Amino acid sequence: MLDDADRDASTPGPDPTDREGRPSPIDVHVGSRIRLRRTLLGMSQERLGDQLGLTFQQVQKYERGVNRVGASRLFDLARVLDVPISFFFDDMPDGLAGHAARRPTGAAATPESIADDTMTRRETLELVRAYYRIADPSQRKRLFELVKAMARVEG
Repeated sequence: MLDDADRDASTPGPDPTDREGRPSPIDVHVGSRIRLRRTLLGMSQERLGDQLGLTFQQVQKYERGVNRVGASRLFDLARVLDVPISFFFDDMPDGLAGHAARRPTGAAATPESIADDTMTRRETLELVRAYYRIADPSQRKRLFELVKAMARVEG
């Protein structure tokens, strides 16, 4: 039997979107964390899909929050992406955590506000990948200290 995450748009069943047709902000957050980790690993959607027995289109839907990720799929994602399951819920905006059992209303976080997270920006991802390509740990540490010092001067 398919769980909500494995349904496509033509399959009847529980709708992971709110009344206005938007994905749940929690599903969007989990999807953005999947995308973040996959990108940090330099893994394509196709490769992730292959390792999970999915198409890249299904991976895209998870990453956008259009398809809800079921518990067993979340377990598989954590294994393939080499992170604890809690990783997918880290950095969740404060207003979202209390809305896990029901749909947000009013001033709750929107998918747009979650998608604007600094950690999902291409610039951030490229910087982190480049940083970890520095082979010499002492050079990497010096760069890290330089960036921290520059941030203190700016702030």
